[in-house]
Order: sequence, then structure tokens, then C-alpha cells
Amino acid sequence: MELPAPFIERTRRLLGADYDSFAAALDSESPVSLRLNPGKSHPTEVLGEAVPWSAQGYYLPERPAFTFDPCFHAGAYYVQEASSMFLGRVIAQYIKAPVRYLDLCAAPGGKSTDAIASLPAGSLVVSNEVIPNRAYILAENIVKWGSPYSIVTRNEAADFARLESYFDVIATDVPCSGEGMFRKDSAAIAEWSPAGVARCADRQRQILDDVWQALRPGGLLIYSTCTYNTEENEEMVLYLMNRLGATPLAVDTDPTWGIAPALMPGVTAYRFMPHLTRGEGLFLAVLQKPGDADESGRNRLLDDTQGKRNKAKKGKTGTPAVPDEWRDRLAAPDRFDFTVHNDTLLAIPREYQADYRLLAQHLTLLHAGITLATAKGRDYIPHPALALSTALDLDRAPRFEADLPTALAYLRRESIVLPGNLPRGYLLIAYHGFPLGWVKNLGNRANNLYPQEWRIRSGYTPDNLLALPVEHI
Repeated sequence: MELPAPFIERTRRLLGADYDSFAAALDSESPVSLRLNPGKSHPTEVLGEAVPWSAQGYYLPERPAFTFDPCFHAGAYYVQEASSMFLGRVIAQYIKAPVRYLDLCAAPGGKSTDAIASLPAGSLVVSNEVIPNRAYILAENIVKWGSPYSIVTRNEAADFARLESYFDVIATDVPCSGEGMFRKDSAAIAEWSPAGVARCADRQRQILDDVWQALRPGGLLIYSTCTYNTEENEEMVLYLMNRLGATPLAVDTDPTWGIAPALMPGVTAYRFMPHLTRGEGLFLAVLQKPGDADESGRNRLLDDTQGKRNKAKKGKTGTPAVPDEWRDRLAAPDRFDFTVHNDTLLAIPREYQADYRLLAQHLTLLHAGITLATAKGRDYIPHPALALSTALDLDRAPRFEADLPTALAYLRRESIVLPGNLPRGYLLIAYHGFPLGWVKNLGNRANNLYPQEWRIRSGYTPDNLLALPVEHI
């Protein structure tokens, strides 16, 4: 590949004698890797070489046509480059109890789904993206991952300052100059410039200033980029240390992994370089906010929200009840509070009901908990989030196990033909045990309820499909 001359000059200064090996690596093929969803699938045989720093990550020998694998659409796994899976290693080392976690720049959802899978059970993950089209892609991927302990928002970083000391952990995979994506994305090369690096660094400082208020004392900030220069990496860590008083923390690694240290003295950070590690470019640092662990700020926010709710409820008849038939679709309905919002039935984990109200008060929510169904006249139409949720009781949901051609027709939102012995009404369509979504079986035909915006748009099915040896839990 032809790299910009200023990039070559700058990076050669940084890497010295290693530059030629680095440049040669950029001309090689990108590794292919995926990460299993432990809430949905487990391997029945060896998938491939394990990503050494990830509990659920695997390298594949070649890149199959993931788009045409129904298991991919069911959220059985996430296609993610291996370096980014290092987040799970950080979480495993430092987070031992349930937390409130913010992924600030989360689209398309790789690090959010890793956080959901890696955090202690019962943690709440808020995934945010400010750009509208990217935010809806994020919401789709979070819904498919299936965790009821997830919320998706579409907000500026400054909006989170209202939530003073609310989050225990904030991950900031900040917008950057994208040098680490040169091997995978030729557009990143065309868009790169030294001025762009400076603009990104200014924006990153602003994002960090805006969101710092929302991190509780003693909380963790995970800072990452997919770029190589020091302006957006080590210098940003020094900014967090010198301006905001953050303390860098070390992450346990194995020397055989080839993870490089920071390029500036006084900085603790981790660099994934394509000539040293089997993955794309990544920079990551973990920093702790000064102060003892203190939840009083968050408790004040939650108490204030509860007080406003109690005041608003006086004299009102309350929201409509969620019908029992929809509560009973969940395997453990007692773990949830149920509510109706704009003719939509929602299930929110009981321990986070006050958090849901607080976040809905201050942020723009695209998804929260489990969307069970939406009202249409006197009927309720089951929502795809219910089909894809790990909390769904599969024993109480009539379903049809589709073969590959039928599953792909369903995912293309085409008409499908069901056997005549199936009950009428709403049915799950599943593939290898993984629910994909709903149809309404009318007997002589079935209405395909797969979301129009999620559909596979290609009618062509390639030969290199992935035969993933996993089973549904």
C-alpha cells in the first residue's frame, strides 16, 4: 500500500529500526477473528487458534461470508479484530463485582458486547453513540447480543456530565485518525493528514473533559484508540494524569503476546502493532480517578429521580399493566419490572429500574432492557428483542427450526412456507437452536416480522459459508 509521506516520516521517527518490519506487516493480510457470545453459545469442538488475551476469542484460517450465516444474525458471536478483545483482559483483572459501565463511543458494538460478556453478572452496560446512523447499528448489535442488562443511548459526551459520579467504569474508544485501520480500510489512508491528527487530539481532550464528571471517585477510565501516533495516545494519557489527576494502572500480560509498551516515559499503556501482535493497531491505557470509592453522588441522583417519580404519581391512575402472557415469556419474570412506554411493553432488570428512569430523564434512549412487544390495535406484536434475548423462556415459545435456505429467506424478509402442523399465531424462527425472530403463522401463509432495516439485501449466497461448531445454551 502507498502510505502518505508525512505518515512514513512521523512513524519512522517513532519506531526507528522497527519501521521496515511495521511497513511490511501493513502489506500483509489482516487476521480474521471472532468472539463467541457466552450467553448464547459454546463450542462443541475446537474453533481455531484461541486469541491468547481473550476468553472467548478465536482466529479463523480465512474470512468466510459472515453475512450469510444465520448464527451471526442471531448474536451467537461477534466478528471483531483480535487486538480489541484486550478489553476483556482488563475487565477480568480489575472488575470483580457488578458495576455501572459506560461505553461512550460504542458503535458498532464490539467493545460493548465484550464488556457485557466479560463483566461480573448483574452489571449494567450503557452503550452510547452520537452519530444517528451508527447509533442504530449499535442498537441492532446490542439487541442481537441479547443481554437484558444493556441500554443504548444517542448523546454527546457533554450530556453525561449531568450524571455526576454515576458510572463506576467509563470506556472511551475515542474517534481518532485511524492509522491502525490502514491495513483494513483504504479510505483511512486517503483521509489521513497531520492536521487531522491534531484535530482528533483536540476532540479527544474535549471528550475526556466532558465525560470525566460522570465517573465516580475511584472509578476506572479505559482509554483506547486505533492509531499509532503519540499525540492521540501517550500525550492523552499524560493529559489525564496532569490535568485530571488520573493514576495509570498496569495490566497483566504475557511477553509472548508481543504487546509493546508506551513510547513515552512515565506512561503505562499497551500498544498492539501489526508486526508484533496478530491483530490490528490498538493503543489502550487504564486510569483510575482520584478519591476513595464513593457511591454517594450516584445515590443522590437515584434518590432524586425516585422522589420526582413519587411526586408525579400522586393523583394519577398509573401506567397500564403489562399482560401476564408477555411477562410469562421470560424464564425468570420475577427478576424484572415491567412497564408500558408509548404502547411498547418493556422489561427492565429490577435492580436497575431507578437507573432506567434516571437515564431516560437525562439521555436519549434507543434501547433498554428487553422490548417485549408493541401494541397494534387490540393486538400486541412481539418485538425482535424478545426473540433474541437470553432471558427468553424457549420452552414457552413455539418455534420452527429452519434449514439454511429457509433461514436466509427469513433474514432477507422474504415469504417463507411453514409446515401445516404448526400452531397458528406468533412463532419463533430458529436456526441450529438460535432464535432469529418472529413470524405470524396464519395457516395458509406466514407473515415475516423480521425488521426491514436489518434484512440481508443480497439474494446471492456465496460458497464460503461459516460452519460454526457451536450449540445454543
